[in-house]
Amino acid sequence: MFVGVGASRVRDLFNTAKKSTPAIIFIDEIDAVGRHRGAGLGGGHDEREQTLNQLLVEMDGFSINEGVIIIAATNRPDILDPALLRPGRFDRQITVNFPDVKGREEILKVHAKGKPLAKEVVLKTLAKRTPGFTGADLENVLNEAAILGARAQKKEITMVELEEAITRVVVGPEKRSRVVTEDDQRITAYHEAGHAIVAHTLEHCDPVHEVSIIARGRAAGYTMALPKDDRQHLKRSKMLDDIAMLLAGRVAESLMVGDISTGASNDLQRATELARKMVVEFGMSDNIGPIFLGNDTEIFIGKDFGHQRNYSEDVAMKVDREIREILEKAYTRAKNILEEGKEGLERVKEALLEHERLDGEEFAAYYENREVPVKDAAADKSDENPDVKALESQAQDAPEGDKNPEDAGKGENFDRTV
Repeated sequence: MFVGVGASRVRDLFNTAKKSTPAIIFIDEIDAVGRHRGAGLGGGHDEREQTLNQLLVEMDGFSINEGVIIIAATNRPDILDPALLRPGRFDRQITVNFPDVKGREEILKVHAKGKPLAKEVVLKTLAKRTPGFTGADLENVLNEAAILGARAQKKEITMVELEEAITRVVVGPEKRSRVVTEDDQRITAYHEAGHAIVAHTLEHCDPVHEVSIIARGRAAGYTMALPKDDRQHLKRSKMLDDIAMLLAGRVAESLMVGDISTGASNDLQRATELARKMVVEFGMSDNIGPIFLGNDTEIFIGKDFGHQRNYSEDVAMKVDREIREILEKAYTRAKNILEEGKEGLERVKEALLEHERLDGEEFAAYYENREVPVKDAAADKSDENPDVKALESQAQDAPEGDKNPEDAGKGENFDRTV
């Protein structure tokens, strides 16, 4: 009795729209019914295809739909049926990308309405500090900052709350209630100090914004590097520097602890993915050459199931060899930097164990053995406020039983541009 219900509802939808002209039909997540036909393994999905066929007929069939405009949205335009995208149906495709600095400022203005911001808060400055954030991220930042201010019994939202809110959106709330052994803390301190020092030393890495050994999310610590501006293109030199920075945590553990831990698993994964993309997608390998070898991470199996790999086993071996070579060279670069700066690494480690969190200026001062800048009085006051400290302990910790043992003690580096 359910056969043809989808197609019937499409007919009813368009009949209602025709009676109400001029009208706009908006279909959210169009890929739910507009998926490529004939792509299912073991035969098609007749009901879904009937719904899609009816939609195609109603949009541009023999009947005329004057006064009816159709708009649809999807995150997966690559899996839509080609018939949907031809002229006469969806004539125009508009890509809604991540907002640039001007767009972020306008979005912040919208979500800041009704929120009491302190005079020191400049939305233009906040927009520059949030590259790569979506509209939802920016809304979340202001909401989190408002909650933090309310818990601290403040009448205005200051930059202290906004900075903490940005970090929460990127890596999650602090988990001060998590019991961490001294040995684990020491390993995490070396790991994050390694990330920060290599990022600080290499020319093309983003500036270090904050280093912490306080657990957030599933990470035992983090090094946050934020770009100075929005980038349209990533250069090969930056990618190589980023890979070295990602591997620096493992290098620091090996050099200073004399052993390695599971904390670098996420770093290794991200470094390997970046190296693979350089070779097979971006044509950045001198040995392989400027050739696109395809993206092996496509999850839409049915569409490409019958296609064979478009390169030989010999080329596949060269690709693997090239990826390994990129990673080994980056590892060696990181090792050389940290061996030369062992004293600075030790100073940063001790500072992290003492203070648990360092901003970019404090980190640079400890590493270069300079005088540490005095913190802003407002920030000091908030650190001493019991209400602010109390809110950290209220962070919703996930039950330990839900975590994968392999994820325990991960020290991740979060760079939103990679």
